[in-house]
Amino acid sequence: MSNPEPNPALTALDALLEQARQAALHSYSPYSGFRVGAALRLSNGAVVTGTNVENVSYGLTICAERSALVAAVSQFGPGIRIEAVAVANLNGAPSPPCGACRQMLSEFILPDAPVVFPAADGIRTMPFSEILPLAFDMKLKG
Repeated sequence: MSNPEPNPALTALDALLEQARQAALHSYSPYSGFRVGAALRLSNGAVVTGTNVENVSYGLTICAERSALVAAVSQFGPGIRIEAVAVANLNGAPSPPCGACRQMLSEFILPDAPVVFPAADGIRTMPFSEILPLAFDMKLKG
């Protein structure tokens, strides 16, 4: 019996999830202890990672997804398009992107881009259009 061929999309998402886990190792989370990493695969093939960075004022804390997004725009410019997102945490807790991260990602992400994240029932993958179905959008649709 031969082994089935690996699913290249799944393999790519697994690799992206591992990069998110590696980014979580650099988390600055002395207040919550909630260590999160994110990895974005861009349409140009680049992968950009980010981690959460807390601040004693809490409101100034930045999530891993927004950290990665800011790094991607800084490195590649505002024309980036995100093809896939992976979120990981080192706490074993569910952590889909928060509302602020979803809204920020919506500015740059392809609607069907897969988003992989820890959920209560294990690792879940959903298209971005289901993660944020009614994104606030000021762009004119023709």
